[in-house]
Amino acid sequence: MAARTGGTLGARQLAALLADAADARPAYRSLARATGALILDGRIALHVRLPAERDLATALATSRATVTAMYDLLREGGFAYSRRGAGTWTDLPGDHAPRGVTRLLGAPDTAIDLARAAPELPERALTAALARVAPLLAEHAHTPGYHPYGLPGLRAALAERFTRRGLATLPDQILVTSGAQHALSLVLGLLARPGDRALTENPSYPNALDALRRARLRLVPVPVADDGWDVGITEATFRQAVPSLAYLVPDFQNPTGHLMPDEHRARLLRAAARCGSWLVIDETLTDLALDVPPPAPFASHAAPGATGQVVTVGSMSKTHWAGLRVGWLRAPARLVTELAGQRVATDMGGPVLDQLLALDLLSGTDALLPPRLERTRERRAALAGALAEHLPHWSWRLPPGGLSLWVDLGEPVSSALAERAGEYGVRIEGGAYFGADPGVFEQRLRVPYTLPPDTLREAVRRLAAALAEGPGPRPAARGPRWIA
Repeated sequence: MAARTGGTLGARQLAALLADAADARPAYRSLARATGALILDGRIALHVRLPAERDLATALATSRATVTAMYDLLREGGFAYSRRGAGTWTDLPGDHAPRGVTRLLGAPDTAIDLARAAPELPERALTAALARVAPLLAEHAHTPGYHPYGLPGLRAALAERFTRRGLATLPDQILVTSGAQHALSLVLGLLARPGDRALTENPSYPNALDALRRARLRLVPVPVADDGWDVGITEATFRQAVPSLAYLVPDFQNPTGHLMPDEHRARLLRAAARCGSWLVIDETLTDLALDVPPPAPFASHAAPGATGQVVTVGSMSKTHWAGLRVGWLRAPARLVTELAGQRVATDMGGPVLDQLLALDLLSGTDALLPPRLERTRERRAALAGALAEHLPHWSWRLPPGGLSLWVDLGEPVSSALAERAGEYGVRIEGGAYFGADPGVFEQRLRVPYTLPPDTLREAVRRLAAALAEGPGPRPAARGPRWIA
């Protein structure tokens, strides 16, 4: 729609512009943000009368309360003003623009971020690593710098790491990627077609679920309950659904923190082999074993002589630093070659500097990891203590590893609470964000313990204050992110 000044914007016109935002949760905030963005880029003109609340609610197939809250937020952010008896009109924030734009569009501010479970890297470790790899980077400057399979030295180090953990691996079985999410996307592009079934845990890692949906796969969820996986149900699902692939996080599962028993791993390897399914195993949290020995690779539990169809994905994000954007996958050498060929179509290879840093940091893992794990235990204890003090009616199980607690709130208010928490300076995602099915896990909240203890205690105090005020009306239900 061309920008113009004055006049009225029809309900159907605005609904068409907001179609992508209407399904997001909470709906009123997503719609307000999208409208503010449209005003800022000129697609909605200034001083245009917005549709009546009832008309826009009908056009969006949502409740009038949602549109009322959307307009309230637009006015609060300075993107609209109302005249009694004349309606609501578009505007731009004035003197309060930074605050208004920040609150409406979600720009970074001083909020405590509990939406990401990712640790920081000690500055000294990064500075020392940069000094060590600088001469090596200069040597690589005399080469083209393209390594679609990854730097040979890094591939060899990763293969040796798998072998040391109990799974004999050659460098030809390793592909270095730009993070674990990149590795998963490559695998989905090669091993699955739109409409194929994909078995996945429920709950699971949201970005992986989104990748499966974007590949237009039909999700077949299996439950991960308070006591872990029901291996019998999962075996039966393999038999009945015969999925093309299964995405599993057996090591300190995200978000529950569960560790899959060895006997369950062997059974699922057999179940997948019987129906010809590929297993995509996410090991990004494997090294974060806080109370138990680090688990052996999932694929090492295959029966002697069994080939199996297993792709193992890992990265530096959870053990070192997500800013490196270095991940990898281990797979049969033939599949690695095919994946590298697919990768070249969109990405000629990862940055040499990042890979040199990854190689250097991996070589020092034995020195870097123990103090990191101890610091993580202290943060976990601080979070658990703060929850017990300020929110004693919430419950959780202390996970043996990983980076977060999967908290039971006792009532289905997590999305509304997450929304209210933003007003108290805490960013957190409701439990429904981790569900393979829409609308589930509203009584759950994932609370990471990656921040300093004092920050975690303050975050819990703010959550308790937000809950005491009341989470407010429950946000409008969010539909599936992808509909077949």
